Amino acid sequence: MVGPHDMRAVRRIQRTTIACVALLAVIAAVVSFRHMHELCLRHGEDHLAAVLIPPAVDGIIVVASMSILLANRYGSRGGALAWTLLVVGSLASLGVNIAVAEPGLIGRVVAAWPSVALIGGYELLMSQIRRVSWNTGRQPPEPQQDEEQEPEDDRPREGAVVLHREAWRWARENHRPDGTLPSGRAIAERFERSARWGRWIKQAGLTGKLE
Repeated sequence: MVGPHDMRAVRRIQRTTIACVALLAVIAAVVSFRHMHELCLRHGEDHLAAVLIPPAVDGIIVVASMSILLANRYGSRGGALAWTLLVVGSLASLGVNIAVAEPGLIGRVVAAWPSVALIGGYELLMSQIRRVSWNTGRQPPEPQQDEEQEPEDDRPREGAVVLHREAWRWARENHRPDGTLPSGRAIAERFERSARWGRWIKQAGLTGKLE
């Protein structure tokens, strides 16, 4: 587990990383946009298309990275589609910058460097966030309790049953990317109840008590 003092240090590191990545993003956006815009015009695209295509190339990198991050929070690797789009988007961004560079190794390295720096910096930031999410997501084990016993509810009996069924319906509609149901803790947090309540909802739903 990450303690309070560790979390403050982690947040300072993340804020510094975010600031650096933001600066790299501005630099890469200007350079890459000019290169992509020029390449599009060279190959017959009109001005509007030449303006719209660059954000589409770099945008897919962000979307794929965020999809992988979200999947990591639920214990999944992210799926082949997200990783494929991340690799393809990164290669396309690099390829465009290299394509318009001056011939020769130095010219190509100079043209590609802002894109390389942004992609690398962004992925390092995502790695930090994934690592912190995984560490903070681990919870110490709670004392074992009888999961078959319905938890106390301060609502009238009829209202409690409605809430139980609503929670089970939410759990089935919001399964994890790998197809499994949310944890009892996730169910509890969604409905602002105790972790034991969430575990009971999941157990009762799986055994057909909330149908």
